[in-house]
Amino acid sequence: MAEIEVLLPKMGESVAEATITNWLKAVGDTIEEDEPLVEIATDKVDSEVPSPAGGVLKKILFNEGDVVQVGAAFAIIGDDSSPLADDSPQDDKKTATEPTENEIEPAVVEQILEPLANGNAKNESLAVESSRFYSPLVKSIALKEGIKTQELEIIEGSGAGGRVTKKDMLNFLQNRDSAPVSVPAEPAVSQVQKAVVPVPLNTPSVPVGKNDEIIQMDRMRKLIADHMVMSKHVAPHVTSFVEADVTNIVLWRNKMKNEFLKREGEKLTFTPIFMEAILKALKDMPNVNSMIDGDKIIIKKDLNLGMATALPSGNLIVPVIHNADQYNLVGLAKKVNDLANRARQNKLSPDEIQGGTYTMTNVGTFGNVMGTPIINQPQSAILAVGAIRKKPAVIETPQGDTIGIRHMMFLSHSYDHRNVDGALGGSFVRKVADYLENFDINREI
Repeated sequence: MAEIEVLLPKMGESVAEATITNWLKAVGDTIEEDEPLVEIATDKVDSEVPSPAGGVLKKILFNEGDVVQVGAAFAIIGDDSSPLADDSPQDDKKTATEPTENEIEPAVVEQILEPLANGNAKNESLAVESSRFYSPLVKSIALKEGIKTQELEIIEGSGAGGRVTKKDMLNFLQNRDSAPVSVPAEPAVSQVQKAVVPVPLNTPSVPVGKNDEIIQMDRMRKLIADHMVMSKHVAPHVTSFVEADVTNIVLWRNKMKNEFLKREGEKLTFTPIFMEAILKALKDMPNVNSMIDGDKIIIKKDLNLGMATALPSGNLIVPVIHNADQYNLVGLAKKVNDLANRARQNKLSPDEIQGGTYTMTNVGTFGNVMGTPIINQPQSAILAVGAIRKKPAVIETPQGDTIGIRHMMFLSHSYDHRNVDGALGGSFVRKVADYLENFDINREI
């Protein structure tokens, strides 16, 4: 058989690269078709890549810890008759890490959650505004060597379409100190433009005492941290609160949960009931289901509802129910249970954790009565549901007001004030509460 290049497959619309975390085979090992070859990690999910054919692993082009572009070759498979290649990925990474014209679109790279280069050694922003595309490898070299954006712009690229390659970067660095560099002056920037350009943050130094414990962040925690800081930097957050009487829902669920488990083989939690109310409110107020692209507001017609899920590791992941409004309550309950279980077992596919247009998080799971959730960019809003508690409340009746024990819950709605004003954001969470309070206690399922 001819030698076959094993290419990193596409793993979702916004996933442009992956990190090799563990080789399951060594050079010279026999491998069957569809047998797992390597374990990879993306900014979305961890997974295995199966072998596209049976044969012998002839060459490994990337070591563990290396970053591989989608569509790039990372291993070679052949038969026993062909000689084994030198098991050293270093010489091949000059070309393997550089995407060709058809491998990856620049727009896809810009959607990656974790920026590979967000500044240089002098704390200046790197390629914040540029019409040129720079691969993650080029950006990482620029970050490491302290190359400014203006310097990158004047480097002549020898790659496809004039793109700057690793070779171009090394040649530039070799001649950088021996020849003067003419850096073009920065164009004039208006006060408004300056306000929206990301500014690198100077974090304070932390004193470490002899009794302190130092824990290195894992990859997912780093991604979460970067994403949260980015969201707070990009979107002016506003949070509106409403307290809802969910007594009817509590009584109905207590009445139906055993029958539901016996009939459907699934637990009936409060989450799908809350989701149903959110979806109804999103249909009433579609502008909440939107995103901002520059100076444009994109109203998303699909209702893809994310559900924040805590993992055993202490990290957080957000599985997405695509077209959630097309499910009835039974379908939502089964989907919620399935996604939550597979999330905790690290068995979600990349498509199941992207494409969300609105997110719900249940802080009541941890005994919290309310919260101020951070928007899951590029969405415009997120709703937190708090713990359900019995409280004395005023009950209005035709015969007059009375005091009774009711099941009450706070809803916390955080939204992007750039496109969701207080009237819309506050009215939305009130609408969700109305749907919850008017739940039919005699409903059949």
